[in-house]
Amino acid sequence: MFSAIYIEEEVANTERVESIVQRFPDLPQIRCERYSEIFNRKAQNFRLQKRAPALILAKKYGKLVLPAPAGYGFAASASYYFSHMLNCVYDCRYCFLQGMYRSANYVLFTNYEDFGAAIDAAIGQSAGSPVFYSGYDCDSLALDPVSNFCRFFVPEFSRRPQATLEIRTKSTQIRHLLEMQPIPNCVIAMSFTPRQAGAGWEHKVPGIDKRIEALGKLQKAGWKVALRFEPIIFGSEIFEAGTDATDTLAAYRQLFIEVFEKIDPSTVHSVSNGLFRMPLGYYKNIVKLYPDEALFARQTETRNGLVLLSIDRESEQLEALEELLFGFINPQQYYRCG
Repeated sequence: MFSAIYIEEEVANTERVESIVQRFPDLPQIRCERYSEIFNRKAQNFRLQKRAPALILAKKYGKLVLPAPAGYGFAASASYYFSHMLNCVYDCRYCFLQGMYRSANYVLFTNYEDFGAAIDAAIGQSAGSPVFYSGYDCDSLALDPVSNFCRFFVPEFSRRPQATLEIRTKSTQIRHLLEMQPIPNCVIAMSFTPRQAGAGWEHKVPGIDKRIEALGKLQKAGWKVALRFEPIIFGSEIFEAGTDATDTLAAYRQLFIEVFEKIDPSTVHSVSNGLFRMPLGYYKNIVKLYPDEALFARQTETRNGLVLLSIDRESEQLEALEELLFGFINPQQYYRCG
């Protein structure tokens, strides 16, 4: 899973770090002063490093809770995100992280209690019922057997009923959740794209059938579940017949059939979709990493600093996709990511 473990001196003797390290007795263990010595080195190649990433155990300083990006989640009085981890164990070609970071190593910030205090502070500054997203800079569930993220943060939110935790994921690592009593203010949001997109762009990600099965188990156990159908990429050559947006719609129709055959739509918390979008600087970095990737050879346009793929009749195509979706869910359950 990891090529080595780097450990900041400040956290080396903490119970949480010792517990993690004991799981990997055969891996090299290297001490460091700060994780940035390893993570922010110059002349790193994300693509090459992704083949054998290291795990860095560290303490996070500064702002531990940040306002969520505009359009990231469902409407709420306030929306925040927190990142106990940097980088994802999966390798989705469309993911912005590979353009954001120099390093493909995983950084796990182990000072969970400090995150809890920062969440409390954000709740205190918010009117109404704030939402906290985990899964922006990583997939929180994917490394849960090692990080014990759920065992710490779900009980934390059970003590904060005025706030909601959304765990956004593509992972099937749900064992710790199934061992817990579901709480009403925690939402497990599973991301899906059609099978063709998964095969072409989502490397190391569990297959659709396994994700549907995992989400179904959570739903039957009483957890609130949500569905995230994104990124939407119209007209790619991976959708069988080629470049027509109708091929994309056919692929999503099949995906919706497969998902809602096993997931009860009446109790789904929320459903969303959103077009492929990425900050311009990150996009340029990724194009350099993958110059032969057809996805990045597409014609693009920039809006408010975000790169989007150029789509003929964009609004019309999105509305057609939404109409397909509304054949399975109540429109009141839906929102479009911006």
